[in-house]
Parts: sequence; structure tokens; C-alpha cells
Amino acid sequence: MNITVYTIEKSNDKSLDALASEYIKMISRFAKAQEVKIFTKQIALAQTIGEKEARASYTKAYEPFLKGYNIALDVQGTLVDSETFSLFFDEDVHINFFIGGAFGFDEAFLGQTQKIISLSRLTYAHKIAKVVLFEQIYRGLCIKNNHPYHK
Repeated sequence: MNITVYTIEKSNDKSLDALASEYIKMISRFAKAQEVKIFTKQIALAQTIGEKEARASYTKAYEPFLKGYNIALDVQGTLVDSETFSLFFDEDVHINFFIGGAFGFDEAFLGQTQKIISLSRLTYAHKIAKVVLFEQIYRGLCIKNNHPYHK
């Protein structure tokens, strides 16, 4: 199983990146995981113009990666618990998670994904959402593999 987390990030936070890396290492017991940070000049410019332009730039940046099973994280997505989240890992496939940019996703992009979920009704900074997502991926894989971490 391959798991990729895509984020729209323009800067690094060494402490949160280290935490994400630690979860990626823990996940590697069960699956290959990686993160892909995307931030282009087009995204930076679009974000200064407006929401519509920013969302369009996120879609343009993410669309080439819509292969396999695609899950978008969106505040309006379906809330799932950890047990339900673990069901995403029932198939041995390539799973892509997409964390939206500052202005969220275009409806057109969301329509190209297989699932739209929310980690919470709270809004998180992208870096924090990414760490929470990696923790839930690890937890979900532990549930799937009957590992005691979830207990």
C-alpha cells in the first residue's frame, strides 16, 4: 500500500515536520507513506488576487496527482471516527490525501475525489492538519493490523 499526503505549504516548521516524519517512519511498518508539499509562484500570486483564483491554482497544482484512491480533507466533509477511517486501508491500493489551501477546494476538484472527509469542524493550520492526518493514518493502520496502539 502506498499513501501520499499532498499539502499546499509555503514554509517549513522544523518541529512539526519532525513530528510528521516520525509518523511516516511509524507508518512504514505497514505501508509506504510520503508527503508532497506544493507551493508555486502561481499559487502565491493567485492567493493575492482572490479566493476563486486561489482555489483554481490549487486544483491546477493537485490535478496531476489524482491517481488511485483520492480523499480530500475539507471542513465541510464527512466527519469520521478512527474505526471508520481505518476502513480506507482495507484495499491494497495507492491512497492520496489532499489538504486544501488557505481558501479550500474548488467544487470541481472535490468532484474528482472518491471521498471528502473532515478531521474536525475546527479549522487547523495546514501543518497541524497534516500531523493530525499522519497520526490518524498510523492509528487506522494499527486498527487494521490489530496493533495495540489504538487502545
